[in-house]
Amino acid sequence: MERDIYDEDHEAFRDLVKDFVKRHVTNEAIEKWNADGEVDRATMLAAGEAGIIGLSVPEEFGGAGMLQDYRFRAVVNEEVIAAGAGSLAGAFGIQDDLAVPYLVHMGTQEQKEKWLPRMATGEVVGALAMTEPGAGSDLRGIKTTAKKVDGGYIVNGAKTFISSGATADLVVTFVKTGEGNRPDAFSLVLIENGMEGFDHGKKLHKMGFQGHDTAELSFSDVFVPEENLIGGKEGMGFIQLMMNLPLERLSIGVAGAAAAQAALDWTVAYTKDREAFGERIIDFQNTRFKIADMATTVDALWAYIDRALLAYKEGKLSAEEAAKVKFWATEREWEVLDTGVQLHGGYGYITEYPIARAFLDARVHRIYGGTNEIMREIVGRQIAGKR
Repeated sequence: MERDIYDEDHEAFRDLVKDFVKRHVTNEAIEKWNADGEVDRATMLAAGEAGIIGLSVPEEFGGAGMLQDYRFRAVVNEEVIAAGAGSLAGAFGIQDDLAVPYLVHMGTQEQKEKWLPRMATGEVVGALAMTEPGAGSDLRGIKTTAKKVDGGYIVNGAKTFISSGATADLVVTFVKTGEGNRPDAFSLVLIENGMEGFDHGKKLHKMGFQGHDTAELSFSDVFVPEENLIGGKEGMGFIQLMMNLPLERLSIGVAGAAAAQAALDWTVAYTKDREAFGERIIDFQNTRFKIADMATTVDALWAYIDRALLAYKEGKLSAEEAAKVKFWATEREWEVLDTGVQLHGGYGYITEYPIARAFLDARVHRIYGGTNEIMREIVGRQIAGKR
């Protein structure tokens, strides 16, 4: 089914992304990112120079100024994931969908001027630190504290599972600045690489996204100047996180749809080329039935995602609708990838094949950004009329 969500500007941008992918997303590059456990800074800088990161950064700060039109980011996801580089798509997503928006939408003028130009170029890599060893989806259970002192805050605590955590220059960090677990007890602060007492910790070895770093972070009496309080107002952290969650969950849904589309394309190509018992695999009825299921699921998934992209552009994508997008898209992604791996046979289990890497990458989509169980709870509570 043909999609009609993109206009000439988006397709021109797609050509730019394809050119970047052709030059920088090679098998050798993917192997290097996987071996190093991170995307190298040269690639991030090249993406900045090509204009495919920092898309929501206003033009006055050196970005593309595409604040609400997430369709451009969707194009990046589609093309990078189609090239088998899920880790790179993940690195771009952390920068553009998790770190940058807090500064664009909620930062002070001084914070924007200081950080956004260098985030748009890839010179500064950002991360978002919410999850802790004892607090995942339950954000009010965090223990990291920021005690007010003269001129700023003293931060103590630890975070875990932080994507881009090992390479980040700037970490948007969720902290407790008050007592109890009321929403106004939390704030967001910017913690900079090199601040005394801030330790990036070790990289965590994951079964997927092996080319994108994930790390533990620790804070031991880290002094954070008052001007690093996002928005310049204490007690707004929980509200600020809630404001950005629809975008974060939409981004995961888009990545899931892109991976499902890639899996379909890889599987069709493989089954047309591979033979068994003197016939192409695609000529077996079971294969055709399975691929028909995959193709129909992908079509339905894009129809849903495209509607969500337009709703976000119009400022109408609620937290509950974004939760639906996130859990439904990633469940369908998993089904399509699992079928694709099966139709690849033994080669689907070999990680030099992109479908194997995508399969491993996809597993976390149902966990991060809020587990799919939590997403269902959000949707169910709204339907039940519970807050």
